[in-house]
Order: sequence, then structure tokens, then C-alpha cells
Amino acid sequence: MALQLVHVNIKARNDSALGRFWADVLGWGMSSEGPGVTNLEPKGFVWPDPAAFYIDFVTVPDPETVKYRARLDLATTSEAHHAELVARLKELGATPADVGQGDVAWTALTDPEGNLFGVLEPQEIYKDTGQIARVAVACSDPRAMARFWDEAIDWTLHEVTDERAVFRSPLGVGPYLEFVRTPDAQIVWNRVHLDVLPHTGGDQAAEVARLEGLGARFADVGQGDVSWKVMADPEGNEFCVLGRG
Repeated sequence: MALQLVHVNIKARNDSALGRFWADVLGWGMSSEGPGVTNLEPKGFVWPDPAAFYIDFVTVPDPETVKYRARLDLATTSEAHHAELVARLKELGATPADVGQGDVAWTALTDPEGNLFGVLEPQEIYKDTGQIARVAVACSDPRAMARFWDEAIDWTLHEVTDERAVFRSPLGVGPYLEFVRTPDAQIVWNRVHLDVLPHTGGDQAAEVARLEGLGARFADVGQGDVSWKVMADPEGNEFCVLGRG
């Protein structure tokens, strides 16, 4: 049984401060399941409603500053909206970024802790996603990522080419998940990663074994004794398999 993609997990120096920035950006609700963890959810939804997408911020001792492979990209509906959103984000504490992106259809910014994210120019594909247009993950081989993730999660594969693989919730709502070919994609400890959850009645151990059969491996990021299993896909992108309990 394929897993449900439930949220993006972002490591932080200060989970509540970074969570507040993103709550203000998105207009989402903000809560905490415990010390060092801030949870963001779109208003009107309760985790893990499959019709919604969520973000968790977790404080860690030393969230490294590296070139991250995953980022959030925000949607805009017009050129005026794009300009207004970029200006508002700067007022909230975002900073323009130059990551060698060249001439692209998005504006690169970093949040107050240095996490890269983008503000996309208006595109038809993202007109109904809500504030978050996509989670973009750099990779070397989108076709290989498509093969793995198409089996790993229950999201629908909409497109696969040599340049990108595009997934979306089977309900046709929320952001897209895109694996984008990036020649210099490096395998580093990811500050931003995906969290997946077995469906009701599913078994974490069985899902972990299934993922191993698909080419995933266990990963040690210093997590210690925790209830979730940290794994990495065939290109080294860490993700967590949560348990229902």
C-alpha cells in the first residue's frame, strides 16, 4: 500500500520564530505538538487530512548552512501579485538570494534562517494550488525519481521527462511535488525533507521493508531513539516514515 505524503519537515534554530514567519506568509494556523516543534496547517483542516498539506518546524542543535536540495515555491496569479508578494515577503524578513539560478521564472528568496524558497511567476499549472505551488527537489535523474516515488507514495505522477518528474495528490488539490534535474545536485544532509505516513490500517515496519525493496536505505542524521524511521531515496534525499500511534 503506497504511503500518504503528509508534510514537509524543516529543521530550525528556533522553530517558533521560523514557524511564525511562515504562518504570516501563508496565513496558516500555528500550533505545537511539544517542545521544539511548531506545526503549521491550513485553516479548516486537521492533520493528517489527505486534502491538505502541512509544514513542521523542528529545532535542532546545529541546522547546517548548505546548498539544500529541496525548497518551497509560492504561487502567484498575476505580475502585480508577484511584485506585491515579493515586497510583502521582504517586509516580513525574507532576503533576496543569488544561488546561480540565472534567468528563471521565479524570484529566489531566503527566509530568516537562510532557507531558500521561490516566488513563481504566474503559471497556469499552479492556478489552483493555494499559496504553495510546489515542493521542488533537485535531482540528477528525474526518471529514476519518478520510478521510486511513484511506488513509494499514493500521489499521481502527472509528467516525467529528462528534466523533471511531477506529482500531485490523488485528490487533485494542494501543491505539486517536482523532482527537477539539477546537474550539480549534491548529496548533503537535507534541512528540508518529506514526511510520509501509512494509511489507516497500514503498518510502519511493512512499509519500511517495502521501501527498502524499492531502493531506499536507512539514514542516520543523529535522530537517536525516535518513533519514525529516517530513510533516503536512491539519490540520497532523506525522508521520514511516520508511525500511527
